[in-house]
Amino acid sequence: MGKVIYGMNVSLDGYIEDSSGSIAFSAPADDDVHRHWNEQTRAAAALLYGRRLYEVMDEHWTAAAMQDDLPEVEAEFARAYVDTPRFVFSDTLESVPSGVELVRSRDATAVVSRLKDETEGSLALGGAGLAASLLDLIDEFQLVVLPVAVGSGKPFLPAGSELPLRLVDQHVFDSGAVYLAYVRR
Repeated sequence: MGKVIYGMNVSLDGYIEDSSGSIAFSAPADDDVHRHWNEQTRAAAALLYGRRLYEVMDEHWTAAAMQDDLPEVEAEFARAYVDTPRFVFSDTLESVPSGVELVRSRDATAVVSRLKDETEGSLALGGAGLAASLLDLIDEFQLVVLPVAVGSGKPFLPAGSELPLRLVDQHVFDSGAVYLAYVRR
């Protein structure tokens, strides 16, 4: 049975986007954080993204996978990204390229439930809106807390979420970023 893992870089004050909708602050500034996400992506059986995160990730990393001059840590992520089946959950996209499956929001719970039943390994979920809509299906929450505060923006978890959790892993990166993994209690 697959396990849905919601993982994102977050600011110290809990945001995945700043008030302008940018995730630029969360781009891995050092190789050890990037390697962490490389490992997570390589281990994933599938990537599940909301539309906005998908558009940022797919445009950048599919183009990056074609480049010969990337730093190795980025080239490694690009290869893992394009080699992993991707699902984008959107009601506004009309089409997606080969290697990506488009899922409408009305079908999200059924599709993710089916993937959990049919998949061995992790299903890496990204995007706060998608995570909020699938909160009951998420088995693990993985955050890399970055040493930056952005003041406001889109939070990692929806307002009013009450989730009893248990810490199962942690790691401090040389940059001061902190990896935290929680499962439901």
